Amino acid sequence: MIKKFKIYLKMKKSLLSLFGIVLIAGFSTKMMAQTVVSQAATATATIITPIAIAKNVDMNFGDIATNGTNGTVVLDLLNARTRTGGASFSAATPGTITSAKFTVTGVAGYAYSISIPASITLTHANSLDVMQVTAINNSVGANGSLTSGTQEIFVGGTLNLVGAQLAGVYTNTADLKVTVNYN
Repeated sequence: MIKKFKIYLKMKKSLLSLFGIVLIAGFSTKMMAQTVVSQAATATATIITPIAIAKNVDMNFGDIATNGTNGTVVLDLLNARTRTGGASFSAATPGTITSAKFTVTGVAGYAYSISIPASITLTHANSLDVMQVTAINNSVGANGSLTSGTQEIFVGGTLNLVGAQLAGVYTNTADLKVTVNYN
């Protein structure tokens, strides 16, 4: 019986060894059967030309006289002006009359937004007397398009003067800002 027991133990050992080999082989086969795959992507960045704006011409309402009554001078986008009330001007000596002109540049075909102030203040050289420019408008509206990579913007408005407006030059150097941004 001892001999049978030894044979039994030997068989059990062989079966355990065989089971271990099959088990290891099974896991090895599964590991070898798995395939690692990968795919690469391309990363791209495009730097575009920044949008820019340049002032070409300043706004100028020309030479204006008052007759003691309040009035206005409307400067349109085509460098023409009309008057109301006590404002008047001479056809013989009109002074310089120009709507403001800006050029926007950037990527051809891109759209952009435009922002301009609704009004500005012109101040006399004495720093005390002022006139308001209201109803400021532009030739493009709230949005423009850089069809060929550039677009011109013309800006006009309404100058409001009082009948007793002090004679002299009234200027504004910073508030008539036209701001543009890509949409």
